Amino acid sequence: MREREVPQEGNRSLAGHRKAVYAVADDGKLRLVPSQGWEVEEIVTRQAVEDLERHAEEARSRALAGAASPLEYHMYRARMDVALLSQATGIWRWRVRRHFRTSVFVRLPLALRRRYAEALGIPVETLSRAE
Repeated sequence: MREREVPQEGNRSLAGHRKAVYAVADDGKLRLVPSQGWEVEEIVTRQAVEDLERHAEEARSRALAGAASPLEYHMYRARMDVALLSQATGIWRWRVRRHFRTSVFVRLPLALRRRYAEALGIPVETLSRAE
């Protein structure tokens, strides 16, 4: 996209802030250009957030019913997916998914719970509850 074509429509999800995007300047070089965003970006962001909120509510229901661990709920509430939580904790994806099982989660050592809590930005005690 050319430097003068960078959208400036505004995006409510940016809350009045600007973000930097790369654009091609008249001299053919890439430059960082401030942008207020555009409507399409806002729609897609809103849909993604709504999807994560829906997943969080479904995971919360499963956790309250005992069908899943609270870890899954907290992951979605923090707007993460398995890949991102895996990367943030340094725990393999298959292990993260395994820890969604209640029977496995209740046996996790405190050190592993701390890693999850730190990555999710919540206290360790909160990690065990889906509230």
